Amino acid sequence: MAITLTESAARHIARSLEKRGAGVGLRLGVKTTGCSGMAYKIEFADSVGDTDLQFETNGVRVLVDPESLSYLDGTELDFVREGLNEGFRFNNPNVKAACGCGESFTV
Repeated sequence: MAITLTESAARHIARSLEKRGAGVGLRLGVKTTGCSGMAYKIEFADSVGDTDLQFETNGVRVLVDPESLSYLDGTELDFVREGLNEGFRFNNPNVKAACGCGESFTV
């Protein structure tokens, strides 16, 4: 079981943590919401929880709660810039369908 980051995502997260001046990494999870059923949660982590699973790629730590890992296993997180837009892109092999707006998914 693993979560990975592209070099671009790791650089962006590391720069953001440095600017922020605090944090041990990035916390990923899923929540029930949206028209397809699930959506990604992403936030900076200031500490490691007792049940957090930890993955490290390109020097950046990713924390995932055990319940979310079954939906995120094998996911690669990328950071992309397209024209004036930029943001994270989840390459999740578990997704069976996604809504038209791209905010939620089904596994």
